[in-house]
Amino acid sequence: MENTAESKLAALERPAGPESAGATGPDAAAGAGKPGAVSSEEQRARRIAAQREERQRARQAKVQAERARAKPAPAMKVVEVAPLAKPAGMRPRHWGLVISFILLVLAPAGLTGWYLAERAVDQYASSLGFTVREEGSNSATDFLGGFAAQLSGAGTPQGDTDILYEFIQSPDIVARIDAALDLKAHYSAPFEQDPVFSLKPGATFEDLVDYWSRVVRIAYDETSGLIKVEVRAFDPVLAQQVSRRIFEESQALVNELNATAREDVLSYAELDLATAEKRLKAAREALIRFRTRTQTVDPVTDLQARMGVVSTLQQQLAEALISLDLLGENTTESDPRVQQANRRIEVIRRRIQQERESVTSGSVDAEGEDYPTILAEYEGLLVDREFAESTYRAALTSLDVARANASRQSSYLAAFVRPTLPETAEYPRRWVLFGLTVFFLFFAWSIIVLIYYSVRDSK
Repeated sequence: MENTAESKLAALERPAGPESAGATGPDAAAGAGKPGAVSSEEQRARRIAAQREERQRARQAKVQAERARAKPAPAMKVVEVAPLAKPAGMRPRHWGLVISFILLVLAPAGLTGWYLAERAVDQYASSLGFTVREEGSNSATDFLGGFAAQLSGAGTPQGDTDILYEFIQSPDIVARIDAALDLKAHYSAPFEQDPVFSLKPGATFEDLVDYWSRVVRIAYDETSGLIKVEVRAFDPVLAQQVSRRIFEESQALVNELNATAREDVLSYAELDLATAEKRLKAAREALIRFRTRTQTVDPVTDLQARMGVVSTLQQQLAEALISLDLLGENTTESDPRVQQANRRIEVIRRRIQQERESVTSGSVDAEGEDYPTILAEYEGLLVDREFAESTYRAALTSLDVARANASRQSSYLAAFVRPTLPETAEYPRRWVLFGLTVFFLFFAWSIIVLIYYSVRDSK
């Protein structure tokens, strides 16, 4: 079959012979002269078209034969495709999340925003800043009384600042300022419009103290001792008045502390002076009793007099010995002058011995006390009197210093920020409160959702 197709294709591709090239002889002429005969050009065109068709069919037959001879292709693996999923839809749990988000987040957030925008009343803040300063002093009385001031227990500026920090938050200052400015009436006035940021009508004093911690903010720097106070009120003038009253009450407290410290210093100094005076009086009385008992004004002087007698006797003994030596050179032992000189020397020696024994062991007074005991007692009494006198002088100096310091103020308030008059309402900070509300609502809702899904997946 292949050979037949190739032979047909070769026969069609060969050029036509004289028979098909066109008639040039009498037949052609005869044909041309016949009516209705087909012209040679048309016949030629038909033959060419027929040849082309024949060649086309031959090529197709050849291609089919080649394909038949070729190896058949392997069969393709058919993969089954799953049918397309249906469009996702809202399930009950999804609707539950949406509803819970609306109820727990959007609704409270919207209510909060509406309240802050429509109901919350503007608040004005007045600022105040001060510190406690101590008066510096370089006087001579301060130098002499420095030790007494340390013992007096007077407060330091750091301690006064700590006291003021607690005092501004105490019920005492709230009661004083409320009595002067009627805080309850002011802070409860907008309650019908703004019940969240105002004080309820008919509030008790304890409620006012709790509300005071909301409208009065205190910042205390322990390193520098600076106190900053911020007072909020619905009226700017009242905010400034409250700040001014806080400063005045703090100054009054500092003055009271100064007065108390001065009174304590004076009382302690007077008490020390009285004690020292009693001690000095007792020491002097003990010395007087000793002199009365011993009948000696000064045992030391008396002893010195006795020792003077001994010294005189020793001098006389030396002179007698010298005289005896001179007599011995010119006379014999039997000479009456030599015997008299020996008796004189013996008497002087006995007298010296008696004087020495009376000083060391002999009794001086009626009680039979000797000189060593009396001297020891007398020296102890002298030491007690000298100590009592020095203590009395120190106490007297401390009292003079306390009296000198009592006429001046040792601590005072120094304001570095005077109570300001606000012109613009700074509170409530609506955007901050709204943002925090939304954040915490969303956070709480997220926690609830996570807990729900955790419990659901564990089942």
